[in-house]
Amino acid sequence: MRSRTVYVVAGEVSGDTHGSELMDALRKQDGDFDFRGLGGPEMSRVSGGLVRDWVEDAAVVGVWEVLRRYGWFKKRFEETLSQILELRPAVLLLIDYPGFNLRLAKQIYEKLPETKIVHYVAPQVWAWNQKRIPQIATTHDLMICLFPFEVELFERAGLRSRCLGHPLVDELEERRIAASRAENLVGLFPGSRIKEVSRLFPMMLESASRLLKENPGIRFVAAAASEKVARVMDDYLEISGLPDGLVEVQTGKSQHLMQTVTCGVVASGTATLEAAYYGMPYCLVYRVAWPTFLMAKQLVKLKFIGLINILAGRELVREFIQNEANAYEVALWLGQALANKGDRTKLTQDLLEAASRLGEPGVHERAAHEIGLLFTD
Repeated sequence: MRSRTVYVVAGEVSGDTHGSELMDALRKQDGDFDFRGLGGPEMSRVSGGLVRDWVEDAAVVGVWEVLRRYGWFKKRFEETLSQILELRPAVLLLIDYPGFNLRLAKQIYEKLPETKIVHYVAPQVWAWNQKRIPQIATTHDLMICLFPFEVELFERAGLRSRCLGHPLVDELEERRIAASRAENLVGLFPGSRIKEVSRLFPMMLESASRLLKENPGIRFVAAAASEKVARVMDDYLEISGLPDGLVEVQTGKSQHLMQTVTCGVVASGTATLEAAYYGMPYCLVYRVAWPTFLMAKQLVKLKFIGLINILAGRELVREFIQNEANAYEVALWLGQALANKGDRTKLTQDLLEAASRLGEPGVHERAAHEIGLLFTD
């Protein structure tokens, strides 16, 4: 009897969310799946604990950060490869996380040719290295893309590819609420990783301090991705000198906050698409180690960092990158956004129009159907 084991690998909070929803959809389609692998708390829950939660340790940004922890990643890679070779799964399901997952796909393609390899959330090689597409086409059996333009790139190289919409659509629709935006409430969204929060949240708190001097009636709410991240944010808040109660840290409620704040500042990443989907006026901030940034500038040939700007083909959202991501610039933008309701309304309309290109609900079910077909090939 053919194996029904699906080995899944996700390395970030967003990947854990997408992965758990896809695993649920596969189970509903055909309950006879045995899930193993690496992911986050949600994927672990769906698998009954057989998918190991590692995202808080695995989710790092940038080449420099990865190199600093090379030994740790090398050990995890070897452990993962060994486990897959022992399990001999029917499908290796890779969810984004290209640095780790593309290397893993190459090894499994060579050592377990009978295992089908699927990538859910196509690696953005169109941004940093299109020369890798033929190699990816060789090792993979199915590529599930987020954006329509990606399909042509992979299919041209001979890889079966499908654009089924963005999985965020399902998750964000489930979390949509009937709410109006509070007046003078600013949202701070510093990201899901500790390192990212450490780089951005102190600057956000300094921006809050500057805004207060101009408008003492402003209030702030900050989104923490986990209890661990919330504790780090509370520590920064304690030493910020801001009045008690002025900034409220809330855990696991970022999508709710995106629908209720007046405007906000968001760390570059998936959260910027979430904010756009809900029409939240915001600016984007991005900071990484300088070696990582300088290397990225050589590799990435895109005009924008923000995914919603890339999707729209123009700068809808103001991007503050590296040195520009400072308290003065961010506070100035937030102050102008708070003062100009007409500008906020126009930005909301533009964001909603661009986000509509992410597709219709039902993405996970469509993806589960495509993956299910691999068991009948």
